[in-house]
Amino acid sequence: MNRSIPLIRQAGLILAVVGLLSSLAPTFATAAAVTNRIDINTASAEALMSLPGIGPAIAQRIIEYRDKNGPFRRTVELMNIKGIGEKTFDRLKDRIVVSQDGGK
Repeated sequence: MNRSIPLIRQAGLILAVVGLLSSLAPTFATAAAVTNRIDINTASAEALMSLPGIGPAIAQRIIEYRDKNGPFRRTVELMNIKGIGEKTFDRLKDRIVVSQDGGK
């Protein structure tokens, strides 16, 4: 009987640790999502096409726009691209980033 008490305590400790780790899971998922954002200043056409609503034509327009006008300074400038309006931008804004150095 004396040996069952330490096992119960161990089980309780294990459950507490599992509970703590599961409560932190959303934090880890959010951090992973942030690191998986696409830099619109450096992304290839293929990377841009992985974004919702961006096909080959719009991806090419993004690349041509940044070649002609320089790097994007803010993500909202993506709405300067023909075919990207507010609705499309709203779907993209949490998936994109502009590099701090302007893509250089």
